[in-house]
Amino acid sequence: MKLSVLDQSPISKGQTAQDALKQTIELAQWTEQLGYHRYWVAEHHSTNGLAGSSPELLIGQIAAATERIRVGSGGVLLPQYSPLKVAENFRLLESFYPGRIDLGLGRSPGGGKKTRLALTDGIEKPLSSFSRQVKELQRFLYDEVPKGDRYFGVYARPETASSPPTWILGLTERGAKHAAVNGTGFTFGHFINPTHAEEAIATYRDRFKPSAVRSVPEVNACVFVVCAETDKEAEELALSQDMWLLQVEKGLETRVPSVDEVKRHAFTDEEQRKIRQNRKRCVIGSEQTVKEQLETIAMQYDINELLIITNIYDFDKKKDSYARVSRLFQQ
Repeated sequence: MKLSVLDQSPISKGQTAQDALKQTIELAQWTEQLGYHRYWVAEHHSTNGLAGSSPELLIGQIAAATERIRVGSGGVLLPQYSPLKVAENFRLLESFYPGRIDLGLGRSPGGGKKTRLALTDGIEKPLSSFSRQVKELQRFLYDEVPKGDRYFGVYARPETASSPPTWILGLTERGAKHAAVNGTGFTFGHFINPTHAEEAIATYRDRFKPSAVRSVPEVNACVFVVCAETDKEAEELALSQDMWLLQVEKGLETRVPSVDEVKRHAFTDEEQRKIRQNRKRCVIGSEQTVKEQLETIAMQYDINELLIITNIYDFDKKKDSYARVSRLFQQ
């Protein structure tokens, strides 16, 4: 089993964005030492609780601070941007760190309508253009713009000896189809909604078409994980993640609360129901519990790579969780 990381650079209450970004660098170095395969960073806008608004910049900082681990985006929100510019950004990263860069793409609008319009400079760009944008981006990335194309003669620079492999993050058959027809890898977002996993992954594999850099389908999945010495300790640490997810879904405070703050909160019946529902997105427990559940997910999806995301309040406990998970799958 390959283990990788998805990091949203979450800001715990009492910290600054600068603190969170420093912790992202530290966590990347830590997980590299532990043998993790990839370290991907997310893109979020207009939120006070997630510091990662520019994955391209953060990828460069992480790659400079590490030596071997692959570094990439999970993912760049392509509908807001120019395919050429994204291709150039990642070719530049590839020129600095050849063979270590991944380009993960998402179809999300990136926030509310005002935020999206601010990102697109007021131009209303349809999400339905996503698959076309992916195709154009890969043509620029791999120097495959054909004669007769409206952009023939335009080149993504700098020239590089290799190009980053592309991935599409998805939750449903629609996302899987985008990945399949464009020959990208497919990352299933179990941590967002695991409901349509089997159908999405089967659709991707059935409809996959080879591309310039990928001849066979490649799938991984991202899961919330909290691992501690005992099930009881893990459950307590996860309280901060439970509350954080509730707040994010309500569009409220998006900084991660402390366990003590959560314990003082009087949860409504609806909030308790929602927490139980959100726990389907998570694996929480002792090493044995986590190992059994992650193996079940990997077997269910027929994959050999999982991306781990851990959004709890205590950074030292987060590092410990990643260390415990890494020990479960060491060869």
